[in-house]
Amino acid sequence: MATDPVCGMTVDTHAGKPTFDHAGHTYYFCSDGCRIKFAKDPGRYLDSRGDPEPLPQGTLYTCPMHPQIVQEGPGPCPICGMALQPMGVLPEDTDNPELTDFTRRLAVASPLALVLAALDMGSHAFGIDLLPFLTPHAQQWLKLALAIPAVLWSGWPFFQRGFQSLRTGHLNMFTLIALGTGAAFLYSLIATLAPDLFPAAMRDAHGLVPVYYEAAAVIVALVLLGQVLELRARERTGGAIRALLDLAPKTALRVGADTKTETVPLASVQVGDILRVRPGDKIPIDGTVLSGRSAVDESMLTGEPVPVEKVAGDRVTGGTLNGNGSFDMRVDRTGAATTLAQVVAMVADAQRSRAPIQRLADTVSGYFVPAVIAVAVIAFIAWYMFGPAPQLAYALVAAVSVLIIACPCALGLATPISIMVATGRGAQSGVLVRNAAALERLAAVDTLVVDKTGTLTEGKPKLAGVEIASGFDKNEVLRLAAALEAGSEHPLADAILRGAESRDLDYAKAEDFEAVTGAGVTGRVGARKVALGNARLMRDTGIDVAPLEKEAEARRAEGETVMFLGVDSKLAGFVAVADTIKASAEEAIAKLHAQGLRIVMATGDNATTAQAVARRLGIDEVRAGLKPEEKLKLIEDLQSKGATVAMAGDGINDAPALAKADVGIAMGTGADVAMESAGLTLLKGDLRGVARGVELARATMRNIKQNLFFAFVYNALGVPLAAGVLYPVFGILLSPIIAAAAMSLSSVSVVSNALRLRRLPLE
Repeated sequence: MATDPVCGMTVDTHAGKPTFDHAGHTYYFCSDGCRIKFAKDPGRYLDSRGDPEPLPQGTLYTCPMHPQIVQEGPGPCPICGMALQPMGVLPEDTDNPELTDFTRRLAVASPLALVLAALDMGSHAFGIDLLPFLTPHAQQWLKLALAIPAVLWSGWPFFQRGFQSLRTGHLNMFTLIALGTGAAFLYSLIATLAPDLFPAAMRDAHGLVPVYYEAAAVIVALVLLGQVLELRARERTGGAIRALLDLAPKTALRVGADTKTETVPLASVQVGDILRVRPGDKIPIDGTVLSGRSAVDESMLTGEPVPVEKVAGDRVTGGTLNGNGSFDMRVDRTGAATTLAQVVAMVADAQRSRAPIQRLADTVSGYFVPAVIAVAVIAFIAWYMFGPAPQLAYALVAAVSVLIIACPCALGLATPISIMVATGRGAQSGVLVRNAAALERLAAVDTLVVDKTGTLTEGKPKLAGVEIASGFDKNEVLRLAAALEAGSEHPLADAILRGAESRDLDYAKAEDFEAVTGAGVTGRVGARKVALGNARLMRDTGIDVAPLEKEAEARRAEGETVMFLGVDSKLAGFVAVADTIKASAEEAIAKLHAQGLRIVMATGDNATTAQAVARRLGIDEVRAGLKPEEKLKLIEDLQSKGATVAMAGDGINDAPALAKADVGIAMGTGADVAMESAGLTLLKGDLRGVARGVELARATMRNIKQNLFFAFVYNALGVPLAAGVLYPVFGILLSPIIAAAAMSLSSVSVVSNALRLRRLPLE
């Protein structure tokens, strides 16, 4: 399938439609008219992205609601009627043809529905004839002319899916939409063309029967609006994968046999090639360092802000960010075997494997639709066989009244109206909701998995304190440490330097600087020989750390990293660096516990630091030292035990777990890919937003169930009345006018109830 660049219609590339070649690409058109317009000025119809890339032959499509449905090529789901979506990773500039189509249909249906509604309300509600220059019969013909494109063309996909649902026996919302709008339109069409078929009591002074074109048009416009909003939300799910793919550079600097370098496309890089990585470059692909050294920011994998020192023999990962050093690397893996490609695959698989949300309306409609059809048929037969003359007219009125009063306007509004109000209320409190399904799942969550760095903590290491040995003072210890780190690529150097600057300490860069891998750094500051690092470095230089070991262990127990300072073979003290816990974290955890949630910390950090943070915050369970795939496995394990899991995180390493969780919650201060993978985003990066989100979700689901109750109560009471059960006793036959009024009243009740969410207090 292709998209006509002029009108936006979906065109079958094998249907023999007109084509035009431009800039090395073939464009397909729905008609010769569109082709002629395009040929005159192609640039007018092509935006900066160019034409969407066609999907490869053999692309498999699946249903987002029913993942067991898999087929080659696009089409509607045979169960729910939703458009199938491709399973592969889409090119960045691939358009969604269904979204384009529905948006165009909505643009036609909306103004026509408004005009029809205004004409009807003007005469019936306010007694104002907005078209006094037209006869009543001419006005009906005008309404018919307006309703044909609004209902038949704009709503045609719903009629197709409704027919498909009847053919397959999988009754769903599209069945109700097709029946409701079809009945209203067909009744009105017959009333316009042959008003004499109806009883005299149904006709007005002009001999005309009331029509309901506006009801059919408004229903189509509202359902189209809901479909467009849903499709836009679904389209953004591919942004997570594209954000991951964008981490890798498009080119690499390859070193030739003559040691000369050339810039080559990443796709041409082979296993065994030698690549050069310069300061500040992104590492292009997975490999091993051959020569040189640097500190690499691997937060995309670990979620930790601390760079990792890399020397010859160390492995590096494509997409990670090189620091100030430079090195040559050998390519070890390419294509789907790379770490980044595997993370992309995990995110894609997790998105597709989400449990489908079967809404209450769909479940009930499975019983409601056949019941309504049965009642309409029974009413028609009963009135035709036993009713007063003219039997056919009374039978038609009764059957149509049943179908109109069962029109799914309120049923269709029940969920989207509540969701629209709730998402607006959530945004006011810093909680962005991705879609209705996310709120629905969040209301049922009983377990929350949280990342540590950037979620519970600030994500930026800071100097936590300085301890001194006898004969030294704190400023001297910090000044010497900063002098060493001024020439270092040590992961925690920045925290120490910022700590010294905050105390207005002057320091000179150390001489004879040397980094000891995995231990620390050494150098000379003035005439003094200085070493800064862990206990192993101190032992190697003959320094006893025992005098401060107790204080150091206490710092470690608080989640801080300790670096000892030795001066001229004597222990001078140590500096402690920590990623501070967010001020709001303790309050947030308390609120979540009060809501009945179990809290599990999942972090790539070490166990000692993680346990220290967990003790301070009262977290129920800790899983430390986890890689992205292990976080994903943790989510799967919890779900297999029956837990409904929400995952809160902010790093690229969290993206697969965020996608796999029943609800992913991203911190707005984190990585874009985390936000793309999540159902909720907390704009302020404040974990208290999770508690607000849970409160909002539970209130919304209560509201939706109330709305559905209102909608079904009106139908349950109105259907038998419309069928004429009161006529034998009271002589009352519910006309289509009353049926439409009852339908409208149910919609008003639903909307009014949903608006109460605007006043929901979110603390």
